[in-house]
Amino acid sequence: MKKSGHLDRAAGVMVGLACGDALGAAYEFGGPYPADMAVKMNGGGAFGWEPGEWTDDTSMAIPLLELIASGERPRGYNLRSAVKGWIDWMQDAKDVGNQTSAVLGEARLASGGDFYELDTAAMVAAREFQVQFPDAAGNGSLMRTAPYGLAGQDLEYVAITAAGQSELTHPHADAVTACAIWSAAIKHAVDTGELDIRVGLQAGVSETNEPDRFVLWETRIKEAEKSAPEHFTQNGWVVQALQGAWSSIVHSGDRADNDPRHVRRALEMAVRGGGDTDTVAAIAGGLIGAAYGVSAIPQEWKRRIHGWPGWRADELVEHAITATQEWTEYGRSSENSWPATDYCDYSDWRGTETCVPHPHDRGVYLGGIGALDNLPGDVDAVVSLCRVGRKQVPGAIAREDRVSAWLVDSDDPDDNQYVDFVLYEAADMVARMRQEGKTVLLHCVQAHSRTPAVGALYAARHLGVPIDDALRDVTAILPMADPNPAFVAAIRRIANEGEER
Repeated sequence: MKKSGHLDRAAGVMVGLACGDALGAAYEFGGPYPADMAVKMNGGGAFGWEPGEWTDDTSMAIPLLELIASGERPRGYNLRSAVKGWIDWMQDAKDVGNQTSAVLGEARLASGGDFYELDTAAMVAAREFQVQFPDAAGNGSLMRTAPYGLAGQDLEYVAITAAGQSELTHPHADAVTACAIWSAAIKHAVDTGELDIRVGLQAGVSETNEPDRFVLWETRIKEAEKSAPEHFTQNGWVVQALQGAWSSIVHSGDRADNDPRHVRRALEMAVRGGGDTDTVAAIAGGLIGAAYGVSAIPQEWKRRIHGWPGWRADELVEHAITATQEWTEYGRSSENSWPATDYCDYSDWRGTETCVPHPHDRGVYLGGIGALDNLPGDVDAVVSLCRVGRKQVPGAIAREDRVSAWLVDSDDPDDNQYVDFVLYEAADMVARMRQEGKTVLLHCVQAHSRTPAVGALYAARHLGVPIDDALRDVTAILPMADPNPAFVAAIRRIANEGEER
């Protein structure tokens, strides 16, 4: 049974993976780092990453995500497209793991460029590598396995297919089992919002019918729950990579508290553990993003992430949501609807053309979605509080200056689990863009509820306007403004908490 917020959590899988990856990129091969060290997405590191640029962890996950989102079952010959994607990526990649590079390089040569031989050639090359290096059990398949949490109808299917993709490059039993366990746990988190690695353990090991393996992995999981991430210094090994990721999740918060800040704490803790920081944080990000959803991931991280093949957060969200659609015997049906559409149709809505300067900051415009069709000439950044299509924001606005908040205009708590978090993140993003010298359009569909709520909160948090005055002034200039009661209560809570601090 899928709980409310399923699409939010599906999107959180890939965005969480990429954020952890990009966050840890600058710290790879160092540490462990002090517990009070600030962890920032500044780029740099051994391979000169750009700020927010993801590494091989996310890049290798993308061909698997595309395969799953295509509606093809990710088994057998259907994995050829993923192998081809990896080989294409590898040609210009800044960093490729040693085992991955050796296996895929040999597969490319052995296949002679024949697409239909790629998966077989990869598996043969992987097995030969394993014979030559029997103890090789790197984390290169676990780092990319998160998309499998978006596939299939049951945990056992996910576990089996995730194990299969590992065998293309990392056939060691530790790598195969780790992928099965972690992917099944992600699937469970997407469906239920729960963080339960033992559900993944049950699904990931039950098919092997090997009681000793179950006991072994239970022991490893208990060790992760007992020890901090910095204990797992050999996290290039797939077992310690999984342990470090799970340790960072369980030692940074309790899912029962439903605190969206747990996501940030977990990924920062994973990075501070040191070693293969981008990979451990990416692995952790796929699972904790699945449990909390993309709405719980810091807006500034989502704004920055980007990488091969020229994607940003929007493409990750689109493909993740497409991938998690229901499977049928004949594959999935495809609808030309959000997020896989160029334009979301709001033609039946009235008042969407509203666009007025903020009463307390003329560098911010407040409006409806129709304002995107006739942007004021000085606008160079957009914060969207409703669903928009791929081409709805004008191309003149740089990709990194288009931000979307996952916010439903509803006072039902099931529709916005972290309403306070999303509202203040949106208001703070407006402030951050203004500090960068940008002129911002803040909009929803009709400037009815979301826009006035965030616009008032921005004035209260960053311009020193009392929240009730800000709310009164903003609603007075928007002809349809009437924020829903849940939003009004939330922005008052946030503003009052700020005063107390």
